[in-house]
Amino acid sequence: MPGEMVPAFVNPSCPWLPEVDLVHDYKLTRRHGPGRGLNFHQDALRFAQSQWRCGKPAQAILQLDKAWGADLPGGPDDTAADASPYVALAWILKTAAAGNHGYLGNPVRHFQHLASRMSGPRAEIRAWRAWFCMHLAERLLAPGGFPRDGRQLAREGLFVPTMGSALAHLARIGWPGEARQAWVALDDPPTKA
Repeated sequence: MPGEMVPAFVNPSCPWLPEVDLVHDYKLTRRHGPGRGLNFHQDALRFAQSQWRCGKPAQAILQLDKAWGADLPGGPDDTAADASPYVALAWILKTAAAGNHGYLGNPVRHFQHLASRMSGPRAEIRAWRAWFCMHLAERLLAPGGFPRDGRQLAREGLFVPTMGSALAHLARIGWPGEARQAWVALDDPPTKA
């Protein structure tokens, strides 16, 4: 796999992402070309772990966005400990917001922008995933500390769907079991058994 050995990372491993012992770069996911299957999904999760461990939570979230863009007709491997990017996102949000783990940015605003500007393959389900993640971030992060983009809402007359609506769409058009995985992430975040 591409990458370089690192004697020590800045952050501890996210228990909901695959373990890595290398600092990965964009080549890890780019090597798949236009293919966005299970191997791409797993590499996006590895890249997210690498970015997190390097003290870049905002960049880790961008790699989770890539994982949600994978084309997985059967869904991720439910038996894998690292099957849910939703639970990984919840863990990263809570951990990064609680201390000095690197730049988090404003995940609420990030997901609002992502959802409202979605294009490309599978745009509908990817937008619903982003809406859910926006609500997840609002629920898990300090109230008022991570506001929505009010200017965009006013300027575009943007309607923000409810979390329940986002969950219903995940259940209807998402990967098998995806709505259940998203629901589990609301458990502030769940603990690893």
